[in-house]
Amino acid sequence: MAATHDHPGEQVADDPIKLIAIRETPLSVDEVFRAVGDDAAGGTTLFVGTVRNHDGGVDVDRLGYSCHPSAEAEMRRIAEKVVAEYPVRALAAVHRVGDLTVGDLAVVVAVSCPHRGEAFEASRKLIDDLKHEVPIWKHQTFSDGTEEWVGAC
Repeated sequence: MAATHDHPGEQVADDPIKLIAIRETPLSVDEVFRAVGDDAAGGTTLFVGTVRNHDGGVDVDRLGYSCHPSAEAEMRRIAEKVVAEYPVRALAAVHRVGDLTVGDLAVVVAVSCPHRGEAFEASRKLIDDLKHEVPIWKHQTFSDGTEEWVGAC
């Protein structure tokens, strides 16, 4: 039997945005992955952004994230755009703020769609737009004593 796009599982779910949050506590990959579980999803992508030990060729000693009060609402707005563009069954995005150390999880996003290609595309759109549009800033302190603020997600 040929696949049909008329099946309800091929469409956007009724309420696909399952989790949007900004947190001061450590993030959980398991929580985000569980949030996007959907029996109609054939593809689920998970992206984890971690704090690395260098930037621009200089060692990073410390890093902190801060955000504007509108950041969570902006995350939801971006999630709604992704849901409007792709057949998302479930979507989740969580970002950390506060002081982090090398290896800590800074952002975790996940998207479930009927097919893997859609899941990859939707997830890439979600993380790229979050990085460029959400008012979250990264303050890095380098081993050479310099520091910088970067608009990031």
